Parts: sequence; structure tokens; C-alpha cells
Amino acid sequence: MAGDAHPPVEVLLGLGANLGDPRAQLARAVDALHEFVTGLQASSIYRTEPVGHRDQPDFYNQVVRGTTTLSPGALLDRVLAVEEEMGRRRTFRNAPRVIDIDILAYGDEVIRTERLTVPHPGIAERGFVLHPLAEVAPGWRHPERMQTAREMLSAAALERVEKI
Repeated sequence: MAGDAHPPVEVLLGLGANLGDPRAQLARAVDALHEFVTGLQASSIYRTEPVGHRDQPDFYNQVVRGTTTLSPGALLDRVLAVEEEMGRRRTFRNAPRVIDIDILAYGDEVIRTERLTVPHPGIAERGFVLHPLAEVAPGWRHPERMQTAREMLSAAALERVEKI
């Protein structure tokens, strides 16, 4: 697509799944991300209680860090395509899912559009993001809060999170 090329930028992506075989789905998603994110580093997998809609299985979550030359919009399009290829169906907010891939950070940019909000809102209050984020990118600094991932994790009151 024209206009998709962008200078290389570090991205942080949050992955989650709680239907089917979540660990296998996380691995499959990471494999698919290799097509457009280079130098991927993946955190451990964390099992977490659901947030929002609580009557569903625990989630398995992970954060990956890497570099892309896609623009923010093109990255979002590719991430959504991976979700769709893996069978993601959007039914209601916080619904169970076979895979969820969120763009947590795109360099140090702050993006607020109808389609994309980066850094992802709620990072500082979500243990299922902060634990794996602090593992894979402890020194990453939130461009608005000016706190590192590790600082946000130590300051937050969070839901149950277990490293697998």
C-alpha cells in the first residue's frame, strides 16, 4: 500500500486469549507478527483474571517488543488482519476471544484518532499488561505519564496475575 512505509520505530504490542488453546494461539499470533515486526522479543505468558465481563475463562497474556516500518494506521490494519485470520469475532466489550492484539505503544508518539489511541488507554491500571510489559521493556517510558513500565507496575493496585 502506498504511504505505508515509515522510518523504523519500536512498537509494543499486547496479546491476549482465553478461548480454545490460548498458549498455542499466542504463539501463532507471535509467528504472524514476525511478518511485519522485526526483532521480536516476547515476554513470558501470564494468566490473569478477566477484567470487565468476569463470567469467562482466565486470560493468557503476553507483551511483545519489536521494530516496524509500517505507519501507525498500516500497523493497525495488519494487526486486525491477524486477529481476523485467527478467527477473532467482536461480539461485545471485554468478551471472550481467541486472540486480541493491542498496539500499546508506537515509539514515543501520542496518537488520538477515531481508529487508534496510543499509548493504549488503561496501561497503568492493567496488571495483564503491566507485568509482561515490565518484563520485556522495564525502562519503556509512557510519553504522557512520564513513568517507566516498572514504575507504573510498582504503583498500581492490580487484578490477579500469575506468571506461567
